[in-house]
Amino acid sequence: MAHIVFYEKPGCGGNAKQKAWLTAAGHTLEVRDLLHWAWTPERLLAFLAPLPVADWFNRAAPAVRDGLIQPELLSAEQALAALLAQPLLIRRPLLTLEDGCCLVGFDETWLRGHLTATPAAPPPAEGCAARASPCGTAT
Repeated sequence: MAHIVFYEKPGCGGNAKQKAWLTAAGHTLEVRDLLHWAWTPERLLAFLAPLPVADWFNRAAPAVRDGLIQPELLSAEQALAALLAQPLLIRRPLLTLEDGCCLVGFDETWLRGHLTATPAAPPPAEGCAARASPCGTAT
């Protein structure tokens, strides 16, 4: 079983289901509040850098959903500044596994292939439109 650092939005129903799926397989979670974590540009980029900039964003965040922020139009520097200023914009969950691998989003296929144990039941959806990208590989 793995120890996983799980960055969530507290109260998010999708994150709650994702955590339940992981713990049902016997994994331990160190849950952190994504919205109040003391992010540095370097730490956040450890998760995001392999992805296209537009995939860094939570598509359900009000500012993105309502068109106030258009991720496709932002440079990496502009996007990073926006995410650090408004963590609600960060695509979630963010996961760090024991081997140091960082995952953006909840990718069932990747998790089933990478973790030693996963529940037989299908996991909950990621909850955002963008696909996940594990361990420095863009999808």
